[in-house]
Amino acid sequence: MNAERQTVYRWSFIWSGALVALVGAVLLGVAITKSDAWERVGGVLGMSMLAWGGLLQTLQALGLTAVQSTALRSSVNVSGTQFILSGAAAWLVGWAIIAAGIRRAPVSAEGPSPAAGAELYPRLAQYRDFYWSTLGAYGGGILLSELVLILLQTFLSSGGGAGAEGEGGLPPTGAFAIALILSSLVAFGSGFVGASRARRLAMPEATIGVIYFGLPVPVLLTLMEQLPDLQMSLGYRLREVTYLADMLGRPVIGYWLVFSLLVLMLVLGINTGFIAAGSGRVDLKLGFELFVARRHVGVFRPSLLLGTLAVLMFGIVPPLIVYGIIRAVEAAVERTRIRALGMKDPLAAASALNNLKLREQSPTMMMTALSVGGVGVGVMALIIVLSVMSGFEVDLQQKILGAHSHVVVSKYAGNLSEYKRLMEQIAKVPGVVGQTPSIDNPVMVLGEGDEVQGIVLKGIDPDTVGSVLDLRKNMLPGGELDYLQKPEKISPRRTLGFGTESSQKQEEEEESEDPIIGKSTKSAQEKVLPGIVLGRELATILRVVVGDRVNVISPQGAELGPAGLIPKSRAFRVAGIFYSGMYEYDAKFAYILLGEAQKLFGTDGPSGIELKVLDVDDARRIASLVSRELGGYPYRARDWGEIHRNIFSALRLEKLVMGIILSIIIVVAAGLIVATVIMLVLEKRKEIAVLKALGVSDGGIVKIFLAEGLQIGVAGGLLGLFSGLSWCLFIEKVGIKLDPSVYYIPALPVKIEPLQTALSVVIAVLVTYLASIYPALKASSVEPVEGLKAE
Repeated sequence: MNAERQTVYRWSFIWSGALVALVGAVLLGVAITKSDAWERVGGVLGMSMLAWGGLLQTLQALGLTAVQSTALRSSVNVSGTQFILSGAAAWLVGWAIIAAGIRRAPVSAEGPSPAAGAELYPRLAQYRDFYWSTLGAYGGGILLSELVLILLQTFLSSGGGAGAEGEGGLPPTGAFAIALILSSLVAFGSGFVGASRARRLAMPEATIGVIYFGLPVPVLLTLMEQLPDLQMSLGYRLREVTYLADMLGRPVIGYWLVFSLLVLMLVLGINTGFIAAGSGRVDLKLGFELFVARRHVGVFRPSLLLGTLAVLMFGIVPPLIVYGIIRAVEAAVERTRIRALGMKDPLAAASALNNLKLREQSPTMMMTALSVGGVGVGVMALIIVLSVMSGFEVDLQQKILGAHSHVVVSKYAGNLSEYKRLMEQIAKVPGVVGQTPSIDNPVMVLGEGDEVQGIVLKGIDPDTVGSVLDLRKNMLPGGELDYLQKPEKISPRRTLGFGTESSQKQEEEEESEDPIIGKSTKSAQEKVLPGIVLGRELATILRVVVGDRVNVISPQGAELGPAGLIPKSRAFRVAGIFYSGMYEYDAKFAYILLGEAQKLFGTDGPSGIELKVLDVDDARRIASLVSRELGGYPYRARDWGEIHRNIFSALRLEKLVMGIILSIIIVVAAGLIVATVIMLVLEKRKEIAVLKALGVSDGGIVKIFLAEGLQIGVAGGLLGLFSGLSWCLFIEKVGIKLDPSVYYIPALPVKIEPLQTALSVVIAVLVTYLASIYPALKASSVEPVEGLKAE
């Protein structure tokens, strides 16, 4: 009897059933649209796509679990009942027709084969199609790793619990790094244990485990961003996790990237467990396999490494030209020597010619060189681009934090009239190194001509502003920040010999005679105007210099006049000009004395207290400490990451996307690695068969070819690391000049981050490792008889 069972597909039934089911789906969609219930149905459909979702919905329908969704408890006005009934009927009938089109083939009437009753091949006899313990290890491991990440991140960031919120906690990035490392180890360990138990990769168990147990957590976090009810119930518990993910601007991207990393660690653990215990015992020795792989591939040959490094450092064309010339000369000299030898001893000449052919590179060696070069190019590009983007990010962060504070303390409503007492309390918080009161509001500023510009006018305290902002350092020659406190020292422009004669005369008349009463107002008090500090671009727009007069119009503190509210206007004299290096700040900000700002805006105190902290990356925790020291509501403290979240999130997301795009280069190199290792497998089938006949296990064969792929990845990664750092140092020392009037920086900035650089090499090694798994498994499946029968 033929034990093989085959399935017969009647495609006419299948296509007809699919068409009927599609009609049913359309009718159901029309019914849902008429009832305006897509928001409620969407969640149910989304849950149905998950394997455990259907079971949960069935239990809810049977009343075994309480339905807690308010959407299901609320009444829905269903219209178009006929569409629902007909659509459901068509959907069920369609699937019934599809099921009728799939049948098992009839059992063959042939009798048993001559080998019936013989002992089965041991490898096949020991095979099991499913391991429940392995499924538990994979699924439980990925779920446990996610829970470890979330709980440990929350615990470390909050300082050990909600009762001590913000006190003694680690910075969010540091807590995330520790939690991610431990959760990755959990995922790796679970994969190792599961594969060791099954003695095979057990990919069905891994797939089911990831879908059933791994997907619910990222799906829940994703839905939490969309459903207000879920946000209200879980948002405050997972605030540390959502805050960190929000640093990318799109928290969903952060959730799924971390999930992908944990799945990758699970896969690495599965593969490592299969290699270590695939033979039935744990074997972690790699000496023999590394020896065979090193002699087989020859990746670390000086000629290959130096040639690849030359290509990475100087480009493709120059090294290839030099290499071609050298090889041509060597070949010509060697053949001339062999020809001269052949005149004396033809047999020795034939042996020398054969040795010359053996030294020539085979196609496999050429593909190995291309694979190493591809990995090196990918790593080099990643290091250079990410270092340049990090340089831009650091430069932008320095300029932003130079013009803005690290933490701002304010009230939810109202001004800080008691700011002096608050500053005494804030000074007790560890990590705060500077503080200054400030008040800012939007105003209109008018130059001496018709130039008008909308700006943000900021009242500051010159005595303390230097401990928080870089305003004093950014002052250009010709003006002083201290002139805000001593405006009588500001010399009018006409006393410096600038300006036309008519403008000087007009200003003298405006300052010495009242246009209405016609009497002189030239008193010492009225001639001294309060000072104002403008940005360089703002001064250019208004066409003013130090000593010129500008008028500020504020809607805050407007006065009641005959025609209604009249915006308050006041004249100032330019006391100085600053240059921060950012156009937005230099064109939109101006500074006056804090007391003058309170008079202009009609307030009884500053709007906030700006703080400078010792560690900018720890600003969020320090802001929590400040808020706790002040007693919470009505005070709040916001760190720079929250205030400028949009711009820094955009930079991080841009860097992430650029890194993913550039990693495609490494993926292309991984394709070359797959082709190279497959060619090695085809070339060495006889050697593989001999090794397996001598007792080398499947795991040992996998080790050999994985070691070959890893050698390519390590060699390419190290060459890319060296060449990438060399190019970064070249750009940093020699520099690529930029136009300061356009980019506001004189040269291309470079910031080499050790973790980011090491991560580029790790990515390359991991990609090459994963690319080598499939060819290695194909090599391990070669049977000794099949490999030797053609020899």
